[in-house]
Amino acid sequence: MFQNVLGFVLLQLCALAAAAPVTAQGQNPWQGGVGGGVVGFIVLVLDIIVWIEVIQSNRPVSHKVLWCVLVFLFPIIGIIAYWLFSNREEHNRRSGYETITGN
Repeated sequence: MFQNVLGFVLLQLCALAAAAPVTAQGQNPWQGGVGGGVVGFIVLVLDIIVWIEVIQSNRPVSHKVLWCVLVFLFPIIGIIAYWLFSNREEHNRRSGYETITGN
Protein backbone atom coordinates (compact mmCIF):
# COMPACT_ATOMS: atom_id res chain seq x y z
CA MET A 1 0.00 0.00 0.00
CA PHE A 2 2.77 2.42 0.93
CA GLN A 3 4.58 1.64 -2.33
CA ASN A 4 1.50 2.62 -4.34
CA VAL A 5 1.28 5.98 -2.57
CA LEU A 6 5.00 6.51 -3.04
CA GLY A 7 4.62 5.75 -6.76
CA PHE A 8 1.85 8.35 -7.09
CA VAL A 9 3.97 10.92 -5.26
CA LEU A 10 6.94 10.30 -7.55
CA LEU A 11 4.75 10.60 -10.65
CA GLN A 12 3.31 13.90 -9.41
CA LEU A 13 6.80 15.22 -8.66
CA CYS A 14 7.89 14.27 -12.18
CA ALA A 15 4.85 16.07 -13.58
CA LEU A 16 5.71 19.19 -11.58
CA ALA A 17 9.30 19.08 -12.79
CA ALA A 18 8.16 18.68 -16.40
CA ALA A 19 5.88 21.70 -16.01
CA ALA A 20 8.79 23.98 -15.11
CA PRO A 21 8.85 27.04 -17.33
CA VAL A 22 11.45 27.23 -20.05
CA THR A 23 13.74 30.24 -19.75
CA ALA A 24 15.43 32.12 -22.54
CA GLN A 25 19.10 31.57 -23.17
CA GLY A 26 21.34 33.53 -20.88
CA GLN A 27 18.78 33.87 -18.08
CA ASN A 28 19.13 32.32 -14.69
CA PRO A 29 16.70 29.35 -14.58
CA TRP A 30 15.94 29.96 -10.89
CA GLN A 31 14.43 33.34 -11.69
CA GLY A 32 11.79 31.82 -14.00
CA GLY A 33 9.94 29.99 -11.26
CA VAL A 34 10.03 26.46 -10.01
CA GLY A 35 7.73 23.89 -11.67
CA GLY A 36 4.38 24.75 -10.16
CA GLY A 37 5.52 26.90 -7.25
CA VAL A 38 3.59 27.15 -4.02
CA VAL A 39 0.21 26.44 -5.62
CA GLY A 40 1.59 23.29 -7.26
CA PHE A 41 2.99 22.14 -3.92
CA ILE A 42 -0.36 22.71 -2.18
CA VAL A 43 -2.17 20.74 -4.90
CA LEU A 44 0.39 17.94 -4.54
CA VAL A 45 -0.15 17.76 -0.78
CA LEU A 46 -3.94 17.69 -1.24
CA ASP A 47 -3.56 14.95 -3.87
CA ILE A 48 -1.52 12.86 -1.46
CA ILE A 49 -4.13 13.35 1.27
CA VAL A 50 -6.90 12.21 -1.10
CA TRP A 51 -4.90 9.17 -2.25
CA ILE A 52 -4.19 8.08 1.32
CA GLU A 53 -7.85 8.52 2.26
CA VAL A 54 -9.03 6.58 -0.80
CA ILE A 55 -6.54 3.74 -0.28
CA GLN A 56 -7.47 3.40 3.40
CA SER A 57 -11.22 3.41 2.69
CA ASN A 58 -13.39 0.29 2.50
CA ARG A 59 -14.37 0.89 -1.13
CA PRO A 60 -14.08 -1.86 -3.75
CA VAL A 61 -10.68 -1.91 -5.45
CA SER A 62 -12.14 -0.78 -8.77
CA HIS A 63 -13.59 2.35 -7.14
CA LYS A 64 -10.28 3.08 -5.42
CA VAL A 65 -8.47 2.85 -8.74
CA LEU A 66 -11.01 5.11 -10.46
CA TRP A 67 -10.77 7.80 -7.77
CA CYS A 68 -6.96 7.67 -7.76
CA VAL A 69 -6.79 7.91 -11.56
CA LEU A 70 -9.27 10.80 -11.59
CA VAL A 71 -7.25 12.72 -9.00
CA PHE A 72 -4.00 11.89 -10.79
CA LEU A 73 -5.15 12.99 -14.26
CA PHE A 74 -7.15 16.03 -13.14
CA PRO A 75 -5.62 17.10 -9.80
CA ILE A 76 -7.72 20.13 -8.95
CA ILE A 77 -11.00 18.96 -10.50
CA GLY A 78 -10.43 15.48 -9.09
CA ILE A 79 -9.91 16.78 -5.55
CA ILE A 80 -13.06 18.90 -5.75
CA ALA A 81 -15.10 16.01 -7.20
CA TYR A 82 -13.83 13.63 -4.52
CA TRP A 83 -14.64 15.97 -1.65
CA LEU A 84 -18.11 16.76 -3.05
CA PHE A 85 -19.32 13.45 -4.49
CA SER A 86 -17.44 10.55 -2.88
CA ASN A 87 -19.61 9.97 0.22
CA ARG A 88 -16.51 9.90 2.38
CA GLU A 89 -18.25 9.23 5.70
CA GLU A 90 -19.86 6.02 4.47
CA HIS A 91 -16.59 4.59 3.15
CA ASN A 92 -14.39 5.63 6.06
CA ARG A 93 -13.03 2.53 7.80
CA ARG A 94 -13.36 4.15 11.20
CA SER A 95 -16.98 5.24 10.70
CA GLY A 96 -18.38 1.93 12.03
CA TYR A 97 -16.73 2.21 15.42
CA GLU A 98 -18.00 4.03 18.44
CA THR A 99 -15.79 5.33 21.18
CA ILE A 100 -15.77 3.43 24.43
CA THR A 101 -16.43 5.59 27.45
CA GLY A 102 -15.81 4.58 31.02
CA ASN A 103 -18.75 4.25 33.41
